[in-house]
Amino acid sequence: MSLLGGIRPPIAMLSALLLLLAGLTALSLGSVRKDQLPEAVLTSQQHFAEDGAIALRASLDESVTDLNRTATLFSAGDPVTPDAVLDKIGSAYQKWRGTALVEISSGRLLAARGENLPLPAIDLSKLSDKSGLTPRMIRLENGETRLLTLALLTWPGKPQQLLVASSSLRFPGISLGDFRAIAVVDSEGRILSSDGIPEPEQVLTDLQREDVKRDTKQLKSFAKSAAKKAKRHPLTTKEPGSGGFRGVSGSLLGGEFAGDRAAAGYATLAGPEAGVGTTATSLGLTVVAMVNVAEDTRPATDAVVGLIAAGALLLIGGLVILLLVATVQRPLLALFLESRRLTRGDLHRPVRVPRSGEGARIGLALERLRRQLLDQPDPGPDGIAAGGKLRKIGVRTLVALALVLLIGWCLPLGLMLNRAGEDVVVPQQIVNDQRERTDTVNDRVRRALNEGHADLVSVASLMNDRTTPQHMAIVLERTLQEHLRYQSLYVVDANGKVLAKAGSEPKAPATKGPGREPITLVTGGNEPLLVAAADTSSRKGAAVVAEFRVDFLNSLLKRPGLGEIRVVDAEHRVIASSSGYQAFEKLGDKRLGALIDGASLKVGMAPRPAGVLYRDRGSPTIAAATPFVGGGAAKKMNWTVVSWQPAKGLAIPEYSLQNRTVLAGLLGLTAAVACLGWLHLIVVRSLRELAQRAEALADGDRRTVLYPRHHDEVGAVTRSLEVIRQQLQELRKREATSSAGRSGQAAKAGRN
Repeated sequence: MSLLGGIRPPIAMLSALLLLLAGLTALSLGSVRKDQLPEAVLTSQQHFAEDGAIALRASLDESVTDLNRTATLFSAGDPVTPDAVLDKIGSAYQKWRGTALVEISSGRLLAARGENLPLPAIDLSKLSDKSGLTPRMIRLENGETRLLTLALLTWPGKPQQLLVASSSLRFPGISLGDFRAIAVVDSEGRILSSDGIPEPEQVLTDLQREDVKRDTKQLKSFAKSAAKKAKRHPLTTKEPGSGGFRGVSGSLLGGEFAGDRAAAGYATLAGPEAGVGTTATSLGLTVVAMVNVAEDTRPATDAVVGLIAAGALLLIGGLVILLLVATVQRPLLALFLESRRLTRGDLHRPVRVPRSGEGARIGLALERLRRQLLDQPDPGPDGIAAGGKLRKIGVRTLVALALVLLIGWCLPLGLMLNRAGEDVVVPQQIVNDQRERTDTVNDRVRRALNEGHADLVSVASLMNDRTTPQHMAIVLERTLQEHLRYQSLYVVDANGKVLAKAGSEPKAPATKGPGREPITLVTGGNEPLLVAAADTSSRKGAAVVAEFRVDFLNSLLKRPGLGEIRVVDAEHRVIASSSGYQAFEKLGDKRLGALIDGASLKVGMAPRPAGVLYRDRGSPTIAAATPFVGGGAAKKMNWTVVSWQPAKGLAIPEYSLQNRTVLAGLLGLTAAVACLGWLHLIVVRSLRELAQRAEALADGDRRTVLYPRHHDEVGAVTRSLEVIRQQLQELRKREATSSAGRSGQAAKAGRN
């Protein structure tokens, strides 16, 4: 017999799978607990740290790129005084804590702005080395860490100068909310900068000082653990095929105090593209975000529920297996033995006929064939006692009944048991994280627009009446290559004529004269067109104009764990989206519209981010809206970033229990369909065909050859019937021969 064929393997496999599923059901449905923090809360902290790492990496790399590009633009023009260099840099960018200009040959400080820089830490004699101009981290006397960025100013006939700018390692525009701390950690686990935990002298009571001391200790512990975990390879920390953050990230669980447990997320600084490093990623920094979350230790379910479901499956499964064994397997095995007995010539005992279905039909045919081999009269199928009244329930009906019994366990389990209703407990921390992370995305978009306009101001400040269109084109092309945010850069004169351009053809309508808006949204085309302009300093009426790529704005919104994200204008029209959308379409959700309007109201001096949990449409939905708040050219855009996601997609215990229950039902349904389908294809169909052939053979069809389909019990009975067919043919030939002999002898006797 074949190992994969026959009646036994499908039934045995079904028995094993049902037994295994019963064990898994008892363990999985009874093991969902709220003993610590929901997985969704820990995942949210991981995403929060990833947001901080992305923002910090982008800020540091942007600072390095801007300083190098500014130095290149100054070097390409006429020499200017050191004070003029630093003043123009300071007017175009407000990102550096301090700037200085040093003459390299003499080491003399030519000009300085902002905080005092540790210039003695820079070895001017090694600037010509391969890594001489690489940005470096310097620790100041007060314990704070600065990133020093270096660039060269070179003019013919003048001593070469070193432009130095210092950046802090604090996070630009990260919304921390309440009771959250965030820190930058080096490769050894030392905290280089932190925010969110007040200094002991800033609090008033002894209890608050104790909290500050405990949080500081916990953050240091998290920093050590995160630095150790950050040394792993990114591919070993993620599931195969998962996308999202390209660096190493994860979550940590800390100690418990007064019902609150410390949770943290960590993430390394990763490049914008896989396998591509940047200046910031080479620093070996890790971001750690920590928050205290209230614990809910109530059980999500009772273990008895899982035991009852498993017991019901064992009972139903036992009935199914007993049904298949008693009505399908045993009759078929009996027919196999009876057919073998007939082929061996044991014809004296009647065939044991099964009581129902195809087995009874085949058994009756075998009994008729036995009598034909004994040359006894054939009474037909109705003339043979079948041991009782023949029931017309076929094997296919029995298998279908077994499937119905198993479905009777699977469907109620998957559709009715452990359903998470509208009153499911969604941790408040997840709602807070949705709000704060949306505010962080908002700041990323706003800062990106402000940085783009600042680039134009920097470029425009170096263009005067003596700047040729050829030189303008070179500057514009270099700026376009350094920043992926633009699709087109060009210079227009007072009449709107394009003097030089880089990138694609301008799409914005020409504007004449000064007074252009810093950033304008053009709504006449098929897609949003965002245009920024900066007037030149000495060329009257001329301006540098940039058109932003819509894909650039969309890429800023793609963050895991936030669901759908949209940027809408004051009329709730969609400008950018994290997924597919139609330009300028209405948001189309009154709840979100009301949330946006509410978030736009001023609370104190400015609007505040808003987050809410909706429960009015079945499954709870988490939503947040944050309007543009802050300075810069993008402030006048009056845009709002809104995000929402269904709570059922989060790893909350109630939904985890529901998903496990549905999975158990699906596994049971899969096992039933697979095994019973296997049984139907291999055994039932062949058995029904065999019953027809056996009856035809018993009715006198001696010409049709019987070929077995499979090497199993049905195939063995088929081979036995073929042997019986051949024996009947031999018997008929012998009878015909003897009859002819007797006729010949009678004719000979008559002649005599």
